[in-house]
Amino acid sequence: MRDGYIRIAAAAPAVEVADCSGNAQRIMEFIKKSDSEGVKLLVLPELCITGYTCGDLFNQKTLLDAAENALAEIIRYSAGFDTLTLVGLPVRYGDRLYNCAAAVHKGRLLGVVPKSHIPNNNEFYEARHFASGKGVSGTVSIAGFEVPFGGDLIFECEEVPTFRVGAEICEDMWVPTPPSGRLAQAGAVIIANLSASTYVTGKDNYRTALVTSQSGRCISGYVFSSCGEGESSTDLVFSGHLMIAENGKILSQSRREKDYITADVDTAMLCAERQKSTAFISDSDVLETRRIKFSCNIEHYAPLRRPINKHPFVPSSGERYRERCSEVFDIQCAGLAKRLKFTHATSAVVAVSGGLDSTLTLLVTARAIKKYSLKCKLIAITMPGPGTTGRTKGNAVALCESLGAELREIPIGDAVKLHLSDIGHRGELDTAFENVQARERTQIAMSIANMEGGLVIGTGDMSEMALGFTTYNGDHMSMYGVNAGVPKTLVRHLIKYVADENAENKKLHDTLYDILNTPVSPELLPAKDGEIAQKTEQIVGPYELHDFFLYYFLRYGFEPLKILRLAIQAFDGDYTEEEIKNLLKMFIKRFFMSQYKRSCIPDGPKVGSVALSPRGDWRMPSDACVNEWLKQLN
Repeated sequence: MRDGYIRIAAAAPAVEVADCSGNAQRIMEFIKKSDSEGVKLLVLPELCITGYTCGDLFNQKTLLDAAENALAEIIRYSAGFDTLTLVGLPVRYGDRLYNCAAAVHKGRLLGVVPKSHIPNNNEFYEARHFASGKGVSGTVSIAGFEVPFGGDLIFECEEVPTFRVGAEICEDMWVPTPPSGRLAQAGAVIIANLSASTYVTGKDNYRTALVTSQSGRCISGYVFSSCGEGESSTDLVFSGHLMIAENGKILSQSRREKDYITADVDTAMLCAERQKSTAFISDSDVLETRRIKFSCNIEHYAPLRRPINKHPFVPSSGERYRERCSEVFDIQCAGLAKRLKFTHATSAVVAVSGGLDSTLTLLVTARAIKKYSLKCKLIAITMPGPGTTGRTKGNAVALCESLGAELREIPIGDAVKLHLSDIGHRGELDTAFENVQARERTQIAMSIANMEGGLVIGTGDMSEMALGFTTYNGDHMSMYGVNAGVPKTLVRHLIKYVADENAENKKLHDTLYDILNTPVSPELLPAKDGEIAQKTEQIVGPYELHDFFLYYFLRYGFEPLKILRLAIQAFDGDYTEEEIKNLLKMFIKRFFMSQYKRSCIPDGPKVGSVALSPRGDWRMPSDACVNEWLKQLN
């Protein structure tokens, strides 16, 4: 439970219809199993103590007494365990019968939540037996406890304030305004749904979509547990569908083949997301709830039971991969086309080096001109200097030829020497030596753009801006930065996507793949034996790690230790813990020190959920102190 992670389980015990005592035994086995795995919330199916398919037996006092006795047995058994368990059973309240979820923890009954929406159509006829719990609020006496009763209950952990649970039952999720929405606005961070959903063709996909969507709309964890094996098959088969979702994503699920799943839900992240969302600003319509406290042990889950993507900016494989790459490419092209049209530009100027970033910029610019039928010529300038190698220059030339760009070669060696001489530089291979080349290239590109009535299209990417690995007023500057929202790990995949989509153009395809296989370098130091002497990832470290840090630092505002623990698990076997820790320190230091560069970056399109524009997503003082962030790692 460190860092706000809560281990959750959904289970579908095999039931015997109307065998309350036997069903209780199977439920207790799952409580024991869950506790042994550090599970803090176990969600069981609707009416799992009796079975959902009891029909008119629900009108029998014998069954209702047996269900209450079974609940009492489960409560007594739970005394030795730390798991909050939500179990389904019929409950008598006043003169009516309700379909309920009972919250059991450490030998106590905490409260009972009745189902609000009672289905009474097609295969369902619950209104024959159960009343709606909508608007009902009071206390109920059951199994030797007098506890709160109603749909306004939120169960809150004293040790982990972000661990707050609300419950709804089956049909409640399927209505236009589910109770979970109001529970979430009132503070519930995890929604439990005890269900008895039927198994019919096509329904499982719709169910998954509902759970995914509701967890996203509520910015919550959502646990769905539906009954399966053992329910009567007189007319129906039940799904046994189990799902655990978090903010629009399925963390774990099973359809009948398994009766138990677990996942670690990040409640701290969910609360941080809500803090930024205007949807969770209090208003007069927020549900008034009763908070019921419970206490549980703090545990550290290692490893976490949840997917941790090494490359969070990179789309998943298959059709989704192609779709996402195409989408990002289209956003870049649309933004650039608008700027070129608005400024009546007659040319688009790109400084090409044969590296990743300028390659993507040239690809985007060429496509934007073609797609939007712009009356604008594409001018590519290659400006070899002291560090330029034959490989990168050759790739730059081949790329321009493949795209039909007008290529101009302007060597900068003499201009650099003259400038260094003018300022009294003594020839050391220092920062001034490196940066004068970047600024000379920018100056040339800007001047040619002026001559040709065009714009300089920037090449710098978001990862470089995060680290400040860019020359101020050199490659840092342009007239429109198409890669402003694209991190380095995604740059690679966008180029690969274009290469694969153009396999019939062998020259373009092969050139792009050679560029992908070339070490990342600014080429600002003299080459050694014709090979690249300056490799970026030997200086600042692997971009895949920096992009990982960037994503969790910006997207969720995670603290350094939490990012470190996630990175150690995600990159297990790739880097040592010490390497990851040192690189995270470097990332944080460089990120804070480089804000002054980001405060004046050119316009450029946002393409994903993380962006660094000082006019939009990221507003930070240029002289903020980094000490509080480094303290954790030191």
